Amino acid sequence: MARTIHSGGQLELCRVLIEMRKSLGITQEDLAERLGCQQSLIARLESGQRRLDVIEFVVVARALAASPTDLLAKIEREIPLTHQL
Repeated sequence: MARTIHSGGQLELCRVLIEMRKSLGITQEDLAERLGCQQSLIARLESGQRRLDVIEFVVVARALAASPTDLLAKIEREIPLTHQL
């Protein structure tokens, strides 16, 4: 099984999450409050230390005032067609 935690797609997801949060002018603490979680979880998500499952992905996208589909489209280009699980 290929490791995906530090893959281009995962790193792009982290970059996009940070970019979207900052474009809203909110802190990690603000986002954590919106999500009902600790700021440390947001830090782990943004650093790539923690991955999102599909439900969490949808919830985080909504908290960032984004469509999950649009967010996925932003990272899809970084996932090679030959990538294996």
